[in-house]
Amino acid sequence: MIALGVILVILGLVFGLSTVTYIGVVALVIGAVFWALGAAGHAVGGRRVWY
Repeated sequence: MIALGVILVILGLVFGLSTVTYIGVVALVIGAVFWALGAAGHAVGGRRVWY
């Protein structure tokens, strides 16, 4: 999710699409939250580890 967010932010900035940039930032933030919860040992979405 973090990688997808970074890619969308870069594409949004390169092509001047603010909607894609916004979606990328949201995906990046959600990915960071999931990563932080997983690193703290909490199950995310019923799974302890995401591959």
